[in-house]
Amino acid sequence: MRIALFVPCFVDTLFPATARATVTVLERLGHEVVFPEEQTCCGQVHANAGHRAQGLRLARRFVRVFGDEDAIVAPSGSCVATVRERYPQLAEEAGDEALLADVRALGPRVHELATFLVGVLGVEDVGASFPHRVTYHASCHGLRSLGAGDAQLRVLRAVRGIDLVELENPTACCGFGGTFAVKNAEVSTAMLGAKAADVITTGAEVCTAGDDSCLMHLGGGLRRLRAGVRTMHIAEILASTR
Repeated sequence: MRIALFVPCFVDTLFPATARATVTVLERLGHEVVFPEEQTCCGQVHANAGHRAQGLRLARRFVRVFGDEDAIVAPSGSCVATVRERYPQLAEEAGDEALLADVRALGPRVHELATFLVGVLGVEDVGASFPHRVTYHASCHGLRSLGAGDAQLRVLRAVRGIDLVELENPTACCGFGGTFAVKNAEVSTAMLGAKAADVITTGAEVCTAGDDSCLMHLGGGLRRLRAGVRTMHIAEILASTR
């Protein structure tokens, strides 16, 4: 299968290893991965911050770049949720019927990595090996908008050698929420403290999730606490053969 890789700007700028790991996993399964170079930000930040005109322009660009692809995969539940949920809202608000039709047709073809593996390819075991104690945080957009939590846990459980320990309150938000962490810093910090405490209690070496934004937030909190717990995107664990 030909798969178009959608790399969120957050991943491209700060966590390129996540994108490389996604390619490794998909190619290991025998698929052709292409990277449309014209892609840019999906517009999530703009739309969520109230800059809908800018978000709308980026939605149109996304459709132009990816519209002819049969399968688009991104290692980010929040960006996939933006395409599936926010794009139709933006198009409706703008009264752009053509764009609305385009995004409704495109949305079902845009997938978060784990949901694509399990729901489209029917694969849980991707040939990964990761002999470490790991706990899993369910990122809000992936969990609540995409229902990705089950798929992410299923592919993690299939990893050879992994000691996957359940996180207490696994569905509680980590407190990042994009601009939420900036506009509501005190609340965000309190939520982060509670989540970090839960992670430390598991005794895990690694905390994983499907969104690097959450992992950046969690990683910062854990480092400040000198917890000795590192953060890794699910794609990196699935790409591992150690």
